[in-house]
Amino acid sequence: MFPSHVLKALILAGALALPAPVLAFGEPYRPDRFDGLIRAGKPVLLHIHAPWCPTCRAQDKRLTGLFTLPENRDITALEVSFDHQKDAVRGFRANQQSTLIGYRDGREVGRLVGETREERIGALLERLR
Repeated sequence: MFPSHVLKALILAGALALPAPVLAFGEPYRPDRFDGLIRAGKPVLLHIHAPWCPTCRAQDKRLTGLFTLPENRDITALEVSFDHQKDAVRGFRANQQSTLIGYRDGREVGRLVGETREERIGALLERLR
C-alpha cells in the first residue's frame, strides 16, 4: 500500500493527464430544431462530430474562426454526435465523423468529409449564403 501523500500525488498526476473536455462548435443537434430551420429555408451546417476525433477538433477551430465573419452570421451550425445520435448519423448518410453537410433552401448543397482546410470549409459556407 502507498503512503497517503504518494497516493494523493498519483491521483493528482492522473487527473492532470486527462485531456481537457472537448467543446465542439455549434449547438447540439435536435431533430425538431433542424426540421424547423429546413422548413423555414434557413442555411444550416451539420457537423457529424466525435470528441475523440482529431479531425473534428481541427474542424471546430476552423469553424470558430469562420463563424466570426459577418457573412456567416445567418448560418446555423448544428453538431450531430457520431457516438450518441446513430439514427441521425445514418439518416444523413454519414459514414464517419468529421463530416460537414450544408443545407440551403431546404436541400443539401454540399458535403465535406475529413476536410480541415479553411478555404474548403469557407467555400462550403459560401454555398449556404
